[in-house]
Amino acid sequence: MKKTNNQMLVIFGASGDLTARKLIPALFNLYVAKQLPKNFVVLGASRSNLTDEQFRNKVVYQSPYLKAKIEHLKENYIKGFADRLFYEDLGSDYTAEYTSLAKRISTLNVANGTDNNYMFYLSTPPSLYEPIAKNLADVGLNSQEEGWKRVIVEKPFGYSLETAKKLNTGLQQYFKEPQIYRIDHYLGKETVQNLLVTRFSNSIFEPLWNRNYIHHVEITNAESVGVEKRGGYYDKSGALRDMFQNHLMQIVSLVVMEPPIGDQPEEIRNEKVKALKSLRIMKDEKTFFDNTIRAQYVASEINGEKVKGYREEDGVDPNSTTETYAAIKFFVDNWRWEGVPFYVRTAKRMPTKVTEVIIHFKSPHHQIFKDSGVNNKDNKLIIRIQPDEGVLIKFGVKVPGQGFKVERANLDFYYSSLAQTYVMEAYERLLLDAMQGDATLYARADEVEAAWEFVDPILNYWKNGKDVRMYGYAAGVWGPENADELIDDLGFWRNPSSNLADDPGYCVIC
Repeated sequence: MKKTNNQMLVIFGASGDLTARKLIPALFNLYVAKQLPKNFVVLGASRSNLTDEQFRNKVVYQSPYLKAKIEHLKENYIKGFADRLFYEDLGSDYTAEYTSLAKRISTLNVANGTDNNYMFYLSTPPSLYEPIAKNLADVGLNSQEEGWKRVIVEKPFGYSLETAKKLNTGLQQYFKEPQIYRIDHYLGKETVQNLLVTRFSNSIFEPLWNRNYIHHVEITNAESVGVEKRGGYYDKSGALRDMFQNHLMQIVSLVVMEPPIGDQPEEIRNEKVKALKSLRIMKDEKTFFDNTIRAQYVASEINGEKVKGYREEDGVDPNSTTETYAAIKFFVDNWRWEGVPFYVRTAKRMPTKVTEVIIHFKSPHHQIFKDSGVNNKDNKLIIRIQPDEGVLIKFGVKVPGQGFKVERANLDFYYSSLAQTYVMEAYERLLLDAMQGDATLYARADEVEAAWEFVDPILNYWKNGKDVRMYGYAAGVWGPENADELIDDLGFWRNPSSNLADDPGYCVIC
């Protein structure tokens, strides 16, 4: 068990939704699990005029996100957590100088014995990352002469390769790269990390994890909801920026990467960067046209209820060409994956919420049961990231009776079956890792830039290409039907549930 030093967590944007909804509940769970260090305090900092007590009421005592967790706990136990929380009003501007903030941090540090170890969580728009980093540096809060200093930044980390490089350069002016933690909550999910264990600790998979045995790899991220109240933000982002460039590229890197030398954070991160740099970058219009599909959900009826189309959502341009569905086929240029196609898709308004990785193995070269119904029933390894986190293997078995009729059977494992094991939520794991200085699950600067190098040309083609099309799909179906054309002679994507809507799943809307 790694040691967690005494420390202070300073949250910028502490009056916002993320702090109350994710960060404080994660810290509370760590408190209940006795994972916090003896001397630990949280200082919330934002532009709202709150006292310490008002902040505690907002994020603990009156928080809807903690209500179920604290209702059966003793009052003094809850107070023991709440009393660790403090608040500092930054006034009207995050970019104003931080002399008073520095004094408050110093006072709390002395009073609570946090040993000058400070972690700064920037739950703010990316445009404020550099100004906040500069202000912290101006008052010496980036110096590690006494205690360590770390800064955590949220996604989106850049809007393009150019803006990502600018953000990296801006932060690195004031904090060294090992001090910077770029958070991606997807990597905090137990099943994402289990990808590494599944691959590298099992002799039934590790020798097969290459082009000799794997036919293709499929990754699906589907959400059943639309853009909800994020229409204004989402319309400037789209599915490729919102999910593919960060979450799904991280998952791709874990599937593709070579075995690291060891389990040290930098060894794993080095291999992830190499993996992302080995993705074949698309360059010509024909390649883009043949290997990428974008679409928007259109109005539909689901279970008797009318559902808005994307262009009818609040905050969305009525003529928007922002994609809510993105499907990409690509290849990896190295020995391990030469010739193996990867199919990755992400979308809103799907029939169900699911994220999974499917490894499709090749059929045996010598098919002695080819007339027994085994065709098109390849062996699959399915790693379910959410929900019902677990692993499923599909393999052939004989159907009872005469002859050799083959059917697929399932061998499965679900984390929920581990009755005595508590599975940490993503933010719990990531916050605890950062407290302990473990950057394994955090993206490095060159990793972020390598992901953008692959995604940027696709975005540029979708914006400026000649024959670019925006397809429509009815809300509640598995995207436009022509997306199956991406999967060559394989037939179709693996869809974990049936369509919710009867409307056609295909049209061209621009």
